[in-house]
This record gives sequence, C-alpha cells and structure tokens, in this order.
Amino acid sequence: MIKVLHCYKTYYPDTFGGIEQVIYQLAEGGVKEGIQSTVFTHSPAFDDAVTNLDHHSIFRVKTQCEFASTPFSLSAIAKFKKLASQADIIHYHFPYPFMDIMHFAAGIKKPSVVSYHSDIVKQKSLLKIYTPLMNCFLNSVDSIVAASPNYVRSSPVLQQYKDKVKVIPYGLNKDFYKNNDSAVLEKWQARFGKGFFLFIGTFRYYKGLHILIEAAQQSDYPIVVVGAGPIEAELKEQAVKLGVTNIHFLGALEDTDKSALLQLSTCLVFPSHLRSEAFGISLLEGALYSKPLISSEIGTGTTYINIDRVTGLVVPPSDPQALRGAMDEIWNNPRQAMSMGQAAQERFETLFTADKMIESYTDLYKSLLNM
Repeated sequence: MIKVLHCYKTYYPDTFGGIEQVIYQLAEGGVKEGIQSTVFTHSPAFDDAVTNLDHHSIFRVKTQCEFASTPFSLSAIAKFKKLASQADIIHYHFPYPFMDIMHFAAGIKKPSVVSYHSDIVKQKSLLKIYTPLMNCFLNSVDSIVAASPNYVRSSPVLQQYKDKVKVIPYGLNKDFYKNNDSAVLEKWQARFGKGFFLFIGTFRYYKGLHILIEAAQQSDYPIVVVGAGPIEAELKEQAVKLGVTNIHFLGALEDTDKSALLQLSTCLVFPSHLRSEAFGISLLEGALYSKPLISSEIGTGTTYINIDRVTGLVVPPSDPQALRGAMDEIWNNPRQAMSMGQAAQERFETLFTADKMIESYTDLYKSLLNM
C-alpha cells in the first residue's frame, strides 16, 4: 500500500474545476494500484473536517483569509505536517503559493511530486515577489509533472527544470460519463435537437467566452453554454448588447445532463485565449464522445489534444472572425466533422484515458520509493 497525500488550495465539494477533477481521478483510480489517497485542502466553510469521498479521504482546514486567489491559514501548517508524517509520497498541485510555505515550514523530507498545472499568468507583479520562493520549492521537490510536451516547451519556468520534468497527460475515466438515463437525453433532445455547438467550463477571464459571443453574431446555429462563474453577468449582458439570441446559458448542470449534451452535440468549442488555460479537460470530454474540437493556439495542452485538421480546427486566439469561420466549416461539413470526431476519439484512447494517467503516476511513485 502506497499512501499519497495530495495538496491543493480547493477541492470538492467547494469547487469543481479541472484540477479537482484530476485529483479525484488519481485518488479513485489509484485504489486498484494499491494507492491510498488523502487530499489536504482549504475550505471557506469547514474546519478540521475529515470526510470520505468514495474511496479516498479529504482533510479540510478553514480558510482564514484569501489573497490573490490563494487561501491562507496558519493552523494549516501543523495539520499538514501531521498528515505528511503518515504519507509515503507528498503530491503537490501547482500553483498554490501557500503550499510552498507549508512545505518548508513543515520540514517535509518525504519523496515529493509536483503536478505543474499552469504557469502564473495573471498576477505578474506578485509573481516577481513570489519567484524566489517558487524556485526554492521547485528545486526542493523530487519530480515535476506537466500534462503536455507543448506546455513544457512554452513555459519559461519548466524550461529551468527540464531534467526533473516528466510529461503525464491528464486522463478521463469513461465509466464516469456513461449516461443510461433516456429521459434526460430525451429532455435535451426535445429542446436542442441533435445539432449544436457546446461549451463546458467555468466562466473565467481566460476562457474566451466573450470571443465566442462576438463570433456568434448573425449566426443561426444553437450554441449551448454549460457552466457558471464570476463573469457570468457581463457575458449575458454582452450577448444582449450584440443581439445574440442563439446562445443558451444553462448554468452548472449535473453530470447526467452534461453527458447527454455531449452526446447530442455537433462540436465542442473551446475558445480559451490565454496561457492560463494550460490543458482543457473539456476538450477531452468532447473527444471521448467522438466530437470534433475547435480551440485556439495558445502554446499549451489545448493543441496537444486538438490537432488542426485532424481532430478538429485550431484558430488564432482572440480572433472572433477565425472562430466563426471554423464553426461555419464544421456546421456546413457534417462528413468532415464526423471524420474529425472519430480521430479525436482515437487520440483520446491512445493518450488520454484515466488508466494511462494512473499507471504513469503509479510508476513515478514507485520509482521515488525505490520499489
């Protein structure tokens, strides 16, 4: 039995982002590999709360304050140290600057892995202050994992640590996406039919939804948007101002609804335009369902998943006209769209299954433990 302690700033049930999903897949999928996982995280609502989620444990420390999207809690250090003493491997999820402080304050000497999910893009001024601590932290850990070779090549930070960087792509478990509820499928089919563009994700500044809304002007195909987030009101206001009536904001939905919409959709559109989008889990969801993909070239994992003219179309970032052209092409060429969708599904099976991700991380854990 290998005991792994995951550390990240947020986790279920407080947040449901891509990193949380990766942690969940690792924790649950690792069970069959003899891995017992605990997730250490902050929470705005819970303190010293230990709960079980399916086959792994979650330890939550209440957030005392938050600055630059980073939760802090002085009591977290002692609690993290205690949990770390019971683990064989410490698995950090970057970026989370307070995690670096906990690592050194707790005097961690255990084998350690960092999943490097993203460069720090937005907080450029604070990054200058944080960089010395970040470099000390990344120097001190045993292994750094990136999700795509594209991101390693384009990240100035990862280029400094090439000797300890490994590439392990994110993967999804197809079993979590099985939707056998015909009533749910029929509900969405009655509303949207079998043809529409689909976006799934949190409404954040780098997701490019404002570009999608601009691209949708004077189009008549349905565009279904699943998710919620801090810029939701301004996005809806933009759609009204531009007279875009064919975008349907559905809010956050249950997994069964999301699966049904993926199954019924024509194409997964993913307009993220900044490097804050390091990978794109939603692209994997579209590929899993044999859907063609539309994404932007931002030098990250999005174009490791989506190969232009093979699995879908890749457009320049922040270019509504190019995005509109790609959507028109997919909509008007169903045979081409189907062929790209099949290629996306084949690429998913080759590179992006949860089993492959878990097997690679298990091998890494064992190598650090000399097993």
